[in-house]
Amino acid sequence: MDKNKYNFFDKVTVYKENEIFLKIFENNNIKIEKIVSNGQISPQNFWYEQKENEFVMVLDGFAILEFEEKEVELVKGDSINIPAFVKHRVKYTSKKESTIWLAVFY
Repeated sequence: MDKNKYNFFDKVTVYKENEIFLKIFENNNIKIEKIVSNGQISPQNFWYEQKENEFVMVLDGFAILEFEEKEVELVKGDSINIPAFVKHRVKYTSKKESTIWLAVFY
């Protein structure tokens, strides 16, 4: 088995209490995560506003990201680049199926 090979659809755990964050790779310039959501949303009045740019893609499922001025629906295959310091939050993730995210912070 190749230690460098990774399948994003392996070991998808359905955990209703919290999202699951799995670090795939990280160095000084980039961090790649697999995130599995099962109906979780950002806490009320909470906004992400991180110092890194963030590219996210929904590999499976459905989600809604909320920004200060708009909402963006993401379905399987959709992606969005979120510039550093842009306020955003997860408004919705599917409760019927897992939402599997690819997140790249750079």
